[in-house]
Amino acid sequence: MLFIDFSSAFNTIHPSQLIRKLTDLGISSLICKWLLDFLTNRPQHVRLDNRCSSTITMNTGVPQGCVMSPFLYSLFTHDCRPADGSNTIIKFADDTTVIGLISDNDETAYREEVDRLAEWCNRNNLLLNTEKTKELIVDYRRNADPHPPIHIKGTAVESVSSFKFLGVHISEDLIWTTNCSKLVKKAHQRLFFLRTLRKNHLSSDILVNFYCCTIECILTNCITVWYGNCSASDWKVLQKVVKTAQRIAGAPLPAIKDIYRKRCLKRAGKIIKDPSHPSHGLFTLLPSGRRYRSLRTKTTRYRNSFFPTAVRLLNSAS
Repeated sequence: MLFIDFSSAFNTIHPSQLIRKLTDLGISSLICKWLLDFLTNRPQHVRLDNRCSSTITMNTGVPQGCVMSPFLYSLFTHDCRPADGSNTIIKFADDTTVIGLISDNDETAYREEVDRLAEWCNRNNLLLNTEKTKELIVDYRRNADPHPPIHIKGTAVESVSSFKFLGVHISEDLIWTTNCSKLVKKAHQRLFFLRTLRKNHLSSDILVNFYCCTIECILTNCITVWYGNCSASDWKVLQKVVKTAQRIAGAPLPAIKDIYRKRCLKRAGKIIKDPSHPSHGLFTLLPSGRRYRSLRTKTTRYRNSFFPTAVRLLNSAS
């Protein structure tokens, strides 16, 4: 997995290039003209207290903090696609990740994909930050050969054992202890504020609301991805935070495991209702029309992952 970092991605977009891509996508010419007018000749200055810098006119990039900017960036990068079927490019706003499936020690397709991505960035005026770009290698072989570093523009990319991707810490062994430790540490910092509110004699309802908004949301971030494959000790550490918050709030709080099950069912329900979802076909009803076909799993890791777990939960609820 190659986690790409861009230098000021939003600020380097050329409006004229964006408009050409929007036109190719069939966007109305009126909307394109409106966007071009919005993105060009933008006056900009910096204000600090009562002082303002001189005003300059911007003709590149999309405004930082604008609601529309991430969407425009996604449209701008829509043509950045993998050329080989063994590779996947995942994009979320300006977070881009290249995932390559290496078979028989042949990394050719993966390395060529990275080269093509670098060329695409050059053509589209996006600056790759090689120093902040990281590679994470997941290899379960006992006698794995060392992987030579990948190079971008002649610079070797650093290989790491763990990386924070969209708020989740992914480790090279796909064990979630690091992720759980980071979440628990952050949650403990918020418990201090919960105790402070309790000392000021706020009601249990307010304390519970504060917990849900500031602590529970941390502990359950992307929970359907990682919770199923956590170790028993990780589960205990997570639940210990909930028990501590429960004592402070003086009211019952939902267990992490119960939240995980509800989130799995909710997410599975959305996938089942969306025929266009890439994983829609994994939820197949049996001839009885009441239960879903179980997924065959060869490893414990896959068995405890989201899709097999969701199928089991759906069948147990039917």
